[in-house]
Amino acid sequence: MLVSFSIFPLDKGVSVGKYVAKMINIVDRSGLPYRTSAMSTVIEGSWDGVFKVIKKCHQAMMKDCKRVYMVMTIDDRKGARNRIKGKVDRIEQVLKRKINR
Repeated sequence: MLVSFSIFPLDKGVSVGKYVAKMINIVDRSGLPYRTSAMSTVIEGSWDGVFKVIKKCHQAMMKDCKRVYMVMTIDDRKGARNRIKGKVDRIEQVLKRKINR
């Protein structure tokens, strides 16, 4: 399963990097494969594993913030593994060239 999610506070002004950094620390320490970009983080793992991490992120942010915004997108494919890298590898195969990762 791949889950792309974004989480940030709505009550801390326009610069929320220190709050987002705490969430990335939780994801990084989880041991699950992930990729972070400027707009979201993708985590790969089992339903229970991924949502344990997301729940921990939500609870941690709610300790510091009165209002939290989160968006999630789920891609669940039976038997699929290493999709964070594999899906991008497949695009490169189709294009027959490397792309900016």
